[in-house]
Amino acid sequence: MSSSVRPGFSAPKKASGARRWLQPRLSREQLYRLAPRKERPERLGKVDAWDRVRGALRHWALWLTAAFIASLTGNRLAAFGLAAAAAILNLARPKFHPAVYPIESTLVPGSPEFRVTMGGMTGTAYLPGNRVRIYNNGDEFYPAMLEAIEAAQQSVTMEQYIFWDSSVGLRFAEAFATKARSGVPVKLLVDAVGSATIGENTLRILEAGGCQLAWFHPIRWYTLSSANNRTHRKSIVVDGRVAFTGGAGLADHWLGNAETPREWRDLMVGVEGPAALVQQAGFAQNWMQTTGEILAGNVFFPTPVSCGDVAVQTISSSSAGDFSSAGTMYLVALQSSQRYIHITNPYFVPSSAVIELLARAVRRGAQVRLVLAGSHSDTWWARQNSIRLYGKLLKAGVEIHEYLPTMLHHKTMVVDGTWATVGTANFDNRSFALNEETNLCFGDASIIGDLERIFADDLSHSRRVTLEEWRRRSPWQRLVEQAASLIEDQV
Repeated sequence: MSSSVRPGFSAPKKASGARRWLQPRLSREQLYRLAPRKERPERLGKVDAWDRVRGALRHWALWLTAAFIASLTGNRLAAFGLAAAAAILNLARPKFHPAVYPIESTLVPGSPEFRVTMGGMTGTAYLPGNRVRIYNNGDEFYPAMLEAIEAAQQSVTMEQYIFWDSSVGLRFAEAFATKARSGVPVKLLVDAVGSATIGENTLRILEAGGCQLAWFHPIRWYTLSSANNRTHRKSIVVDGRVAFTGGAGLADHWLGNAETPREWRDLMVGVEGPAALVQQAGFAQNWMQTTGEILAGNVFFPTPVSCGDVAVQTISSSSAGDFSSAGTMYLVALQSSQRYIHITNPYFVPSSAVIELLARAVRRGAQVRLVLAGSHSDTWWARQNSIRLYGKLLKAGVEIHEYLPTMLHHKTMVVDGTWATVGTANFDNRSFALNEETNLCFGDASIIGDLERIFADDLSHSRRVTLEEWRRRSPWQRLVEQAASLIEDQV
């Protein structure tokens, strides 16, 4: 097609008896001539022998076969246990992100082409006109969140993974109940696993105030097929105009300023403007799925009003589809880096495809730095799986730094100083393929500058891990890591 001719809609033509437009334009020889063969790109991520063994050991059919053999030999107790294990493994079958081929075109982070690609592949565009603020640690973000709730005029909604029986939980329950008692609708969606320890006292306060609370995917015998899919979001939306998201739930270990091992290091982001409606939409969809209620009207979805000059892309990732938008976001960004990648993440258990993308970034000349949770990690399984994979990353030239003062829990990534994301998604299969997640993406120089300064400060409180140190791990440590790898896809 000539460059001067653009595809578009033509004016309707009158019907023709001959239907000349149906007549062939090419000869049969031309129609059946094979096109030049296009080489398929090499798949990302190589699977080694131990990966195959681990996959076989986790397959439910192996355990069911063992149960059948045990039954034939008369060992009913063993047969029952093996059959139960087979059922659990079948229900917990890992779901992987489907992207296995590299991006063929060259994208530059922060460019219009990059933004359009990211929007097209995640299903959400950048919305301009927002005011954004980053809050460091609980003593900053909890007061700001409570102040917004107490100022609500139309509605308050929350989707939360962790809402625990704690002083923080009780304080928020009080704020929710007070607002609901004044006539403002308060709807709370909490994960049935993550918030299982919410406490009777908290529930009584919410009920007495008139709040509506629903449990996301409660564990029942008839809901086991969805038991592996959790909501990992931490979103609070006020009046459909102000929203908060980030790494923190509602529990006491987020109090303070990360000055002691009991005070977790974390970030929350406050957004005021049109982008808040996207978080509200994510909540509304999961609320409808859980309760059957459709949220409608200006009470929940007000007319967007510009409040600032920051464009925000809000990615509400869901396990309901065939792929995760959060996982796609990370994969696109990693392949676009040219100068550097700065990642802060507490649960870093990358797939072989992600490890290869990071290695390719280093080979392109980009500096790749990771600040990860260190010895204060709250999840033993994730920590062992992360350490096990250090070797592949270090050999590829990736810098690994472990945060020393306390548990590091925020999830950020900055690429080339022109694009950044903050949110709830970890670098693991659970966030990439199984969980409901929320991430905010920015191209604003001021926000990216703030995140770069935060990364540099976290880096200054971290210890670099070397390949030599990793290789000196004890045989026992190596054995522990391999045992933990059996549930690598579930941590």
